[in-house]
Amino acid sequence: MKKWLLGLFSTAFLFSLVTGCSTTAPESAKPATTTQTPQTTKTTDTASTEPMVLHWSITGEPPTMDPGIATDASSMDMINLVYEGLTTVDRQGQMINAVAESFTNSPDFTQFHFTIRKDAKWSNGDPVTAHDFEYAIKRNLDPQTASGYAYQLFYIKGGEEFFNGTGKAEDVAVKATDDYTLDFTLRSPTPWFRELTSFTTYYPLHKKSVEGNPKWAGEAASIVGNGPFLIDSWEHKAKLTFSKSPTYWDKANVKLDKIDIAVIEDNNTALSMFENGDLDWGGYPSFGLSPDAIGQIKDEGKLVVADNPGTKAVIFNTQKPPFTNKKIRQAFAYSIDRKMLIDNILQTGVPAAYGWVPTSMGLNPDGYFKEDMEKAKQLLAEGMQELGLKEFPKVTYYYDTGETDKKIAQALQDEWKRTLGINIDIRTSEWKVFNSDVQSGKYDFGIWLWGADFNDPINFLEMYKDKEGGNNVVRFDNKEYRDLLNKSYYETDPAKRKQLMFDAEKILMEEMPLAPLHFRGNAYVKNDKVKDFVIFPLGGSYFKYAYIEK
Repeated sequence: MKKWLLGLFSTAFLFSLVTGCSTTAPESAKPATTTQTPQTTKTTDTASTEPMVLHWSITGEPPTMDPGIATDASSMDMINLVYEGLTTVDRQGQMINAVAESFTNSPDFTQFHFTIRKDAKWSNGDPVTAHDFEYAIKRNLDPQTASGYAYQLFYIKGGEEFFNGTGKAEDVAVKATDDYTLDFTLRSPTPWFRELTSFTTYYPLHKKSVEGNPKWAGEAASIVGNGPFLIDSWEHKAKLTFSKSPTYWDKANVKLDKIDIAVIEDNNTALSMFENGDLDWGGYPSFGLSPDAIGQIKDEGKLVVADNPGTKAVIFNTQKPPFTNKKIRQAFAYSIDRKMLIDNILQTGVPAAYGWVPTSMGLNPDGYFKEDMEKAKQLLAEGMQELGLKEFPKVTYYYDTGETDKKIAQALQDEWKRTLGINIDIRTSEWKVFNSDVQSGKYDFGIWLWGADFNDPINFLEMYKDKEGGNNVVRFDNKEYRDLLNKSYYETDPAKRKQLMFDAEKILMEEMPLAPLHFRGNAYVKNDKVKDFVIFPLGGSYFKYAYIEK
């Protein structure tokens, strides 16, 4: 159970001149009483009194700075600058306490007790208390908040009932028993719950700021955080600036004085700025490298690929014909040449995906289907007959801006024309618009990437459990699938729990509301001058310890 359930922080990417990429082992999931004191490390001393500034870029406007609302990587990277949860990672990517000074858990992992450090402050000087966590969690579970990640809080007893309208806020079993004590009672044994508390949906919120301004998360001046940096300015669709927070409890370990983050939609422009010294990082998690750039950098021997668990897939809107028909979806899925996409476009050596859950999570390394062009043609004909179609209707494939996804879209367009005889249209939008359209069902079919929030197969499966649940962008609705996952939450035998999730994924891949393409591999070029910048083990940026060696 420990081996495959509890690997959230099993590996991290830490950049330094001496060690390069390093991996670390996870903490074991045993009943624990832990108090940790961070150690301050010395960095290169410089004679210069100039502020230490990191120049960064992101590819799109962050949709929100609200930890309870954010579902996208750009927003979460920015949120992790300004906010901090009960736990975080150290320089090696291992789980450590953050706002929590210590914690204990019951032997059966159904109760967790956190002690909040008394030196934790909000950026306006107010103390961070256990009440701020209780408030944030119950606010994120409130259906009126419409949190896309509310289901990550369903592990708390009473959380799902409150969200679904069958329970009350006071029945949600998170309780601040005093200013510095926070208790959780969980609905079932959850050994990985401490890892979950490092996720943004579990972050505290400054109640007065949230309730005093409905648009507080959209402007720099109204954001009150508790993290290592302050957000100083936000020029929408152009630039965000952050500075070291003077109220942060662990400011001695924050080396950067300032971070300037430019919004640059064109990845080739961002790469040119990196090569010219105007940006301090090239590629993931700052921006995506184009296929042409990857090929050249690979030939130069400079390419690095971060192996973070995740899956890219073609998603189908199962509520819009013709993708209401399972056989139509299967036809599109079986007719994709994944090896061609990986070898000719991605060029990163990532594995083809024949299941939704990353094989690194140990659920089914063999996958559930394979390409079969003849079967795809047969399924298309049968599906069209079931729908009463003599001609295939016009459908539009949707992707966000990015050279790689553009080339994938064009390759799929050609392939479906060649193998299925179907002409499709293609459209694109900037990330913020694309994400909003997909979340609200305003698309036919298109591209989608999901990265792990925690290292357990349930993280990839439960998003499709409820038709109107957060992140169910395909609007999948299957009672047998839902029942299997609900049973898995309460199954304490590892082998039986694994079988329940295997059976659920088998249904998902039979119904095919999405067609997996490949597992994730994130390419970048390392800048040796940037030290102690951490790529989270599951993906994403962590700037707290970063500094620049002159």
